Amino acid sequence: MTPLEALFAVLREEGVTRIFGNPGTTELPLLDALAERPEFEYTLGLQEASVMAMADGYARATGRTGFVNLHVAAGLANGLVGMLNAARSRTPLVVTAGQQDRRHLVQDPMLAGDLVGIARPVAKHAFDVQHAHDLPLLLRRAFALAARPPAGPVFLSLPMDLMAEATDVWLPARSVVAPPGAAPGLAEAARLLEAAQAPVVVAGDGVGREGAVPALVAVAERLGATVYHQPMNDGVDFPGGHPLHAGTLPATHAAIRAALTGHDIVFIVGCHAFTPHHYTPEHPLPDGIRVVQLDSDAAEIGRNFAADRGLVGGIRVSLEALAELLDPPAAGSARRTAEAARRSAARRARADQQFRDRRGPAPIDPYAAAYAVATGLPDDAVLVEEAITTGVLLRRVLRLDRPGSYVHTVGGGLGSGIGAAVGHRLGDPRRPVVAVLGDGCTMFGLQGLWSAVRYRVPVTFVVMNNGEYRTLKDTLDGIGGPSSRQGRYLGLDLGPPALDFTRAAAFFGMGAIRVRDTTELTEAVAKAGTRDAPLLIDVPITGHRQPEETA
Repeated sequence: MTPLEALFAVLREEGVTRIFGNPGTTELPLLDALAERPEFEYTLGLQEASVMAMADGYARATGRTGFVNLHVAAGLANGLVGMLNAARSRTPLVVTAGQQDRRHLVQDPMLAGDLVGIARPVAKHAFDVQHAHDLPLLLRRAFALAARPPAGPVFLSLPMDLMAEATDVWLPARSVVAPPGAAPGLAEAARLLEAAQAPVVVAGDGVGREGAVPALVAVAERLGATVYHQPMNDGVDFPGGHPLHAGTLPATHAAIRAALTGHDIVFIVGCHAFTPHHYTPEHPLPDGIRVVQLDSDAAEIGRNFAADRGLVGGIRVSLEALAELLDPPAAGSARRTAEAARRSAARRARADQQFRDRRGPAPIDPYAAAYAVATGLPDDAVLVEEAITTGVLLRRVLRLDRPGSYVHTVGGGLGSGIGAAVGHRLGDPRRPVVAVLGDGCTMFGLQGLWSAVRYRVPVTFVVMNNGEYRTLKDTLDGIGGPSSRQGRYLGLDLGPPALDFTRAAAFFGMGAIRVRDTTELTEAVAKAGTRDAPLLIDVPITGHRQPEETA
């Protein structure tokens, strides 16, 4: 068995059926061999960031490790933003890049570079494959590492001449690893939680990744606990329409502390240390609050705050066992649930009224645009969100209950939304996909539209077009107000000329519309499940307003 034959055998046994890539000369042996293997679909992206985003979305949709092939040092460098996002969002990927021919690497040939050194800061591990007989073993190891908690991207450097060798290599068998069991110490954790008068739960993305949402619902209902999503959550970790759901925690420690004040115990599940954005000096946990923490990654326990009871084990199986220990419901849970339901109903009524007050013709108020999208989403839709300021508003009005219905990346590498939406729909063609994007984020990943058209992936792309980096203007105003700048913001405007995304879509051969009001936006989003080709919706929204204008 040649190295290439062994590579394909490993991919088949690891469940890979689609390879995402952007090729160059060093990938020619792989591409030539792929042409004779129809069991693998090769999905081309026009730039490596789009390739990585598609693989990320695909891996999340399928629940399997994604496989990516990039080109030498420059291609890998372009793909680093996607590896960073995958690392932060815990998406399992195996990323390969072709290296120059080893026989002249010492001469520093064009395109060569230290691929392992480039990948190491954002990869769980990086392998430099130097011998043909090592390739199958290291590839097996890469797939195992990518999926092991905390999941993430693993990189392999594959020299061009090694891939073309006719050497006979040994193929190691695939290991079957049992899933982690329930965490020890659950009985004591149950006693602490049952004794609380005002329990609160922080649902982290580990809950959604490990299919533990129903189990967390059972625990929260037995406790009558208020439930928050972790800051900038990447998925549905608790049903948005549940009366115990109180929304998403803000991404500063000061705001998290304020939200948790008044509670006597917090149960933190599958959450990466609260992931703050802007710095505030406060500790995120109020004084005196007790902490129970559960994670499948032992490194998370006590990482940034002490836990009165730290639990390490499979999240779903641990929550299921905990729910049984808490049955029947804890004292006071019915009262707390009723109070939470009243607060939830009041929040929804305020949201509805706010939309009625702000809806109207374009340019649309950002809140009204977010509400219009949320209202139009088909029941089985997957929402991919990369809209920054409008995305924050969207989180407030979404009521997504079904796990897997929301896709975001906390990694911060902009431009992922288009590719992630394409990859997600390729991975799960049964569910319509709606991508809500900021205009700046769209420009970062615009070339991903080509792949949507090329492979006829029926994603509905909704671009919130305000012609600016609004989040940066808002941040500047929050720091010190606009008076010292006389309302000027250097480098934060995307016009003139104004961005017309219908023309950008037309360049790639994609249909597009520009909506005229909130009603048309809702109707266009509602048709996402009936489309058989991608569509871009350009949504003109109002821009940044200085504090004096909003007073």
